[in-house]
Amino acid sequence: MGQDQAKQQIEKGLHLYQSNQTEKALHIWAKVLEKASDPAAKFRVLGCLITAHSEMGKYKDMLKYALAQIDTAREMEDPDYLTEAYLNLARSNEKLCDYQKTISYCKTCLNMQGTTISLQLNGQVCLSLGNAFLGLSMFQKALENYEKALRYAHNNDDKMLECRVCCSLGNFYIQLKDFEKALFFPCKAAELVNDYGKGWSLKYRAMSQYHMAVAYRKLGRLPDAMECCEESMKIALQHSDRPLQSLCLLTFADIHRSRGDVQKAFPRYESSMCIMTETGNRLGQVNIYLGVAKCWLLQKELDKALAAVEKAYELAEGLEHKLSLLRVHCLSEGIYRAKEEQAKLREHVVKFHECVEEMELYCGMCGESIGDRNHQLQALPCSHVFHLKCLQTNGTRGCPNCRKSSIKPGFV
Repeated sequence: MGQDQAKQQIEKGLHLYQSNQTEKALHIWAKVLEKASDPAAKFRVLGCLITAHSEMGKYKDMLKYALAQIDTAREMEDPDYLTEAYLNLARSNEKLCDYQKTISYCKTCLNMQGTTISLQLNGQVCLSLGNAFLGLSMFQKALENYEKALRYAHNNDDKMLECRVCCSLGNFYIQLKDFEKALFFPCKAAELVNDYGKGWSLKYRAMSQYHMAVAYRKLGRLPDAMECCEESMKIALQHSDRPLQSLCLLTFADIHRSRGDVQKAFPRYESSMCIMTETGNRLGQVNIYLGVAKCWLLQKELDKALAAVEKAYELAEGLEHKLSLLRVHCLSEGIYRAKEEQAKLREHVVKFHECVEEMELYCGMCGESIGDRNHQLQALPCSHVFHLKCLQTNGTRGCPNCRKSSIKPGFV
């Protein structure tokens, strides 16, 4: 298949894909991949297959095509193609919750000596890095990379990237329990979709609505949460976006649990788990088990709650997701307090505080923990996070955390 014919077939596949005729598009792209002799055409069709399998939640296939794209880029000996291929490889590993590999491939991208085309991808690389560091509960590094990604988005006037970063920042502040900021950022993303997103994929609208739903639920605004989640789910169903469907189902379950309706929550957790098991979203599965445990707690079924927490612990430990481990210890503490098992209770209290120390999840001014309840937070330019009230009360001449870490042990 010649270069022009391959190009036409790729465009035909894109048109079908955008019209929700995914299977037909995949069939055409598979034929191009099989018959194309031109490496540039192969590279481009692999990019289409990577995107499609990402949106369908088929992350192992996404990884397979990303590895093939790396081989094609090496054959072409072009740093721009290599940068893009390594970014796709990083994203594939991010989706599979393999965060250490994501960080490694992102750093390879940033070290590439490409042209301005490569530099334009740096914002997306920083976003992927931020997501990976957040996956490892490394909050300062996550925020540092999100802020870099935002700067790239502003400098290149890249509204799509800005929208995606705002959604990730919403997730960042959900985890640290500043729910006002967790709502502000996806609302900003929704504004960008309304103002600039006429020609964008509907997935950007769906993504912002989903993150708004999560924040509204945390703020106790359940009707708003339900409305946003329904809007997101509608788009996810139209576009066969399995990963987003699973996240919406999890949020629906959490909303019903927040209303005390565990009978409606349980089947939605179950449906979400089926999809997340299929797609390989292990972090999502941790959140499902924790939600299920809270449902059993509402029904005073302590042993069933404990069984769900233990499943969450196994997954979180495998992922090295420290914040989930902290949440497991917090929930276990409540269960063992109710069971009046003092030795187990003390064990989880100690482990909880060890997690807080390890993640530096405390305010460097007042010493209280961050992320245990809804607090307004503020980041300094170094990306260390403090309680807003502490900064307003005490002011700061530089960052107390940076100051502490710069003191040489010999002078303490």
